Amino acid sequence: MKFIVSSSVLLKQLSSIQGVITTNPVVPILENFLFEISGGKLIVTASDLQTSIITELEVESSEAGSIAVPAKILLDTLKNLPEQPVTFSIDDATYSIEISSDNGHYKLAGENATDFPKVPDVQADFTVSNLSTEVLYRAINNTIFATSSDELRPAMTGVYINFDDTNTTFVGTDGHKLIRYRRVDVATENGHSIIIPRKGLTLLKNILPQENTDVELNFNVSNAFFKFGHIKMICRLIDERYPDYENVIPLENPIRMTIDRMEMLSSLKRISIYANRTTHQVRLKITGSELLISAEDLDFSNEANERLVCEHTGDDIEIGFNARFLIEMLSNVETKQVELHLSAPNRAGLIIPQEQDENEDVLMLIMPVMLNNYV
Repeated sequence: MKFIVSSSVLLKQLSSIQGVITTNPVVPILENFLFEISGGKLIVTASDLQTSIITELEVESSEAGSIAVPAKILLDTLKNLPEQPVTFSIDDATYSIEISSDNGHYKLAGENATDFPKVPDVQADFTVSNLSTEVLYRAINNTIFATSSDELRPAMTGVYINFDDTNTTFVGTDGHKLIRYRRVDVATENGHSIIIPRKGLTLLKNILPQENTDVELNFNVSNAFFKFGHIKMICRLIDERYPDYENVIPLENPIRMTIDRMEMLSSLKRISIYANRTTHQVRLKITGSELLISAEDLDFSNEANERLVCEHTGDDIEIGFNARFLIEMLSNVETKQVELHLSAPNRAGLIIPQEQDENEDVLMLIMPVMLNNYV
């Protein structure tokens, strides 16, 4: 089997899908790319059993066949080659691969393609059509950081997506923070929900093209299938019941504070340096039109506080939060100002970005931490 391809085009395609390959896979052959030649096209598959990414590109070849190619050595070779046509010659009997370029010849050992795990077929029970790469990127970016890494609660290690006839809701939570990202411009007639693993979404986010294009999303009870441009991704879903997140969101929040997002974020970054290294606790004291942010670490006699101007309605309040969670949330918001909705020191607080896009609705929830009795 033989084919000719541009070194830079091949490198670009392989680089976009290499993230799915792990260093110590369960099945050793998964350290390889699966190359399949058919009808003048090279179809490349990378997989870790849970997620598979497939890309295709035009090549010069009148043959058909397949081979598993070691990913690392191939990528390292292509990275160090200048742009030029390269010829792949594959011995179907020994699985030996020879790469010929203007500079020289490189020989490496491939593997039998039949040993590469079969990618699940697209047998869709449900299809979402009005989804773009821009919307998908924003949805992933707004929720993925809130997911849990606790394998004992597998449902929380992914993003919950609920498709409705009026909107689509994306939710990420780890039990301490929760993000609900809702799009009113993505809706389907028959309601359905899935949980996509964090790793799958991270890979998807990294391969989404910069130019906005349509995404074809199909899924069944076990897998989700994404297709855009020349890329296809198949991701195994998390088969668990997602927590009833709506019941956690407090409805009555009479205390409201509006503040400049960057001012509060910058202040938190400075103050958190002085917080306890275990709890990362900061204290927010809202009185009148003033927010006092403070932190103390008794073990090292460190303390800091700053005063910021804010708009405030309702009673004065003093409440503690994990600074890392607050910083993470404010860093993932793009609006100039944010609102903080509170009810009591022991109840969850809500962060609502102001002046949101008309098609999106972002709500962030953060659980409080018990305050120490220092002044």
